[in-house]
Amino acid sequence: MTEEYDVIVVGGSNAGGVAAAAAAEKGGKVLVIDKESNSSFLFRNTIASLNSKAQQKAGIKINKWELLDYLELFNQDHVDQRLLSLWADQSGAVMDWLDEKVLQPNGAHLYAEKDAYSETLTNKAFPTGNEVTKNERERDRGWGRYVMEFDQKLGVDFKYLTRLEHLVTNQENRVVGVEVTDLTNNQVYQIKAKRGVILCTGGYGADRALMQKWNPSGLSTNVYAQSPRNNGSGILAAMEVGAVKDDQPASIVFDRGGAFVGTNAKTFYDQSDWRVKGYLVLGSYPLLKVNLNGERFFNESAPYQFAMNSLTKQPGNLEVMIWNEETMKHLDQFHTLGCSRLGWPGILDEAGQRAKVEEKLKQGYIQKADSIEELAAKMHLPKDKLVKTVKRYNQMCAQGEDTDYGKEKYRLFPVDKAPYYAVTLGGVLLDTLDGLSVNTEMNVLNEKREAIPGLYAAGNCAGGFFWGSYPDRVPGLTASHAIVFGRLAGLNIMK
Repeated sequence: MTEEYDVIVVGGSNAGGVAAAAAAEKGGKVLVIDKESNSSFLFRNTIASLNSKAQQKAGIKINKWELLDYLELFNQDHVDQRLLSLWADQSGAVMDWLDEKVLQPNGAHLYAEKDAYSETLTNKAFPTGNEVTKNERERDRGWGRYVMEFDQKLGVDFKYLTRLEHLVTNQENRVVGVEVTDLTNNQVYQIKAKRGVILCTGGYGADRALMQKWNPSGLSTNVYAQSPRNNGSGILAAMEVGAVKDDQPASIVFDRGGAFVGTNAKTFYDQSDWRVKGYLVLGSYPLLKVNLNGERFFNESAPYQFAMNSLTKQPGNLEVMIWNEETMKHLDQFHTLGCSRLGWPGILDEAGQRAKVEEKLKQGYIQKADSIEELAAKMHLPKDKLVKTVKRYNQMCAQGEDTDYGKEKYRLFPVDKAPYYAVTLGGVLLDTLDGLSVNTEMNVLNEKREAIPGLYAAGNCAGGFFWGSYPDRVPGLTASHAIVFGRLAGLNIMK
């Protein structure tokens, strides 16, 4: 082994950057390796917590047990409740650490949004989100570099363009280092870790074979994977030394994957770039949506991933969203939450939404027409069925009651005036969330549920916290899971 550290962190994004800081704060000599040339741009802006100082300032009080009960019901207890409780107890303090130690010295801070309005059980929401901002008008999208700079001030070393190949163990099966490839010269070498290794390598959404093996329905309903670096390398390396992972899939999916008319979702799966070509935030609005037979088939007012789950029972595993110019004047009526919220702290305001529609129209993802019949032809939908569907939908909007699927009155808006728009939508997989089994110390476990000495995991390569669909009505939970457990992993490995 050519080099020696106390701790090696594999993966330099949300979980890894924070894990490195925690271990270094405890006096550890820490190395972060990452196969890309940079990772600071990957840090997410909405981060969930209970009782952060930012939330206290905003007057937000979330009942811990109500939230945990909701999450346990959402995942049907296919998770480790101890991990959920641990997150609930630690998330506020970790957000305060991030705010005070990392963000504020750089002129940024956490802003908590207290609006979590909902009317139905399906859409029950919690004001968990903390937004990274400098001016409370827009997101500070570059805040990942603050973490890197904080790490470097603590003495953390970074080796980019360095790919994990295998974990190195001793005769007692303790993880004592890593075998890596220097991608600048293809040199393979080993680095020693006296205390151990923390895996923060993300999920496996960029690997079609692993998706087919572990998450086949996700492969057939998602048209994009917004995690081109996440190929399951950390999970596979851990399994080589006896680790086990969740036996059922979990993922975070947004219903924003604009696709060209005629796309075959079962064969098209673009995982080439995190900047998804057809990405359309408007897809998360509960507008009129039909299947490829031109029929409305579900309540469009549901969590993002529920819409994509429903496509497994629809032809072509895709949906078509339909709206008109008048709809664009009333986007605030739909009162979406989280990153799809209209205006701050969402991603786009009305002008931004309009600009995106025009952009995707020019690129050919969106089609525009002067009649529903013309729209049907452009979208390759059965004309008579689509005309009938739109007519019935408009009638229910006029009467203020969705007698087919029960969508809330405030989310009903007619599609009765030209010009009309439509887009074919599939899922955007942000990442998979079924990862390695860990205990409350973030130690990775073997088949006997015993800790593998010297091996820890955090972020999306660590499991036990999510199952099936992502609860997007708890904004920022994935990023928080990574950051909170990343910090705990860094602290625990130094004990």
